[in-house]
Amino acid sequence: MENGPVSCLPTTPKMSKAKKVIEEALENQNPELDLADKGVVSFEEMPGLIDMHNITRITLSHNKIQKVPPGIANLTQLEMLNLFNNHIEELPVSLSSMPKLRILNVGMNRLDSLPRGFGAFAVLEVLDLTYNNLNESSLPGNFFMLGKTLRALYLGDNDFETIPPEIGQLKNLQILNFCFPQLVLRENDLIDIPKEIGYLPRLRELHIQANRLTVLPPELGNLDLFGNKSVLRMEFNPWVAPIADQLQVGVSHVIDYIRSETYRYLYNRHIAARGPPPPKLNDKTRKISRNRQYS
Repeated sequence: MENGPVSCLPTTPKMSKAKKVIEEALENQNPELDLADKGVVSFEEMPGLIDMHNITRITLSHNKIQKVPPGIANLTQLEMLNLFNNHIEELPVSLSSMPKLRILNVGMNRLDSLPRGFGAFAVLEVLDLTYNNLNESSLPGNFFMLGKTLRALYLGDNDFETIPPEIGQLKNLQILNFCFPQLVLRENDLIDIPKEIGYLPRLRELHIQANRLTVLPPELGNLDLFGNKSVLRMEFNPWVAPIADQLQVGVSHVIDYIRSETYRYLYNRHIAARGPPPPKLNDKTRKISRNRQYS
């Protein structure tokens, strides 16, 4: 049997999933793009994206993007940018100039610093930096200027040992479930938390579990953290015996205790006589965010 004729014309490469979504959005004038889990490695695979000036929401989570181009700031109508679970090592300085960006999710990437001027966002309300390689020296000088608008801050699963006292400037801080004020600091290497957290009037959720904390500043007793819509998670820390004993009874007992004069006296003595911090218990060398090799 003879074979059929063989075409000498070049084959047309199959259109990428991301490019197809973008072309459909352009055709339908859709202001929202869902490009999650499309195998995207680079913004170059998404021609025309940074020229879509009407776009308001972009989801690019669960891809393999390594770099965010400065031109992303051209999307002046963008309100939500989700880059969760990529391979991003740095963010462009231009990002904070986006005038309408309210939600920024760059969790589960490979960030070990934030760009200068990062606190200049005009209306940012929700910032997720979870599961990166950030620490107290990673924050630019104006980071806490975000306090004018920020209501949700996720810093869990990073490398913080201390939190700057300027965190007290985040007077509107709230979130996790996008309903109640919340601060997530779990699974870092915290050996201290600043007393200024006790002056965040809207805070209703505080997650400090799995750190290296031994005492709490008495000022945390100012917070309403055991009402019906409040959460305080503080387990898996090497607490001093009086706090550990109260925690076995319940979190509300911890709050009552740190409000007492007895505790204030113990706290001041502990701080004055403090020795070396507790050892690190978590080996983070195998974190995904430490991996610089890309497949």
